[in-house]
Amino acid sequence: MNWDQIKGKWMQFKGKAKEQWGDLTDDDLDRIEGNRDQLAGRIQERYGIAKEEAERQIDDWSRRLP
Repeated sequence: MNWDQIKGKWMQFKGKAKEQWGDLTDDDLDRIEGNRDQLAGRIQERYGIAKEEAERQIDDWSRRLP
């Protein structure tokens, strides 16, 4: 699924993001509002991983979305 579709349906995909990255809070997900860069930043912050790894995880996650 492309990121424009995810951003447009963010309210629907927040739950799936929470399943994937359980350390993200509901407040984090509300603030992200479908912004890919903000999602990557929060994942980096919460999990202590590099930007490239966060981007890879987001790519893998977005490809698995229906």
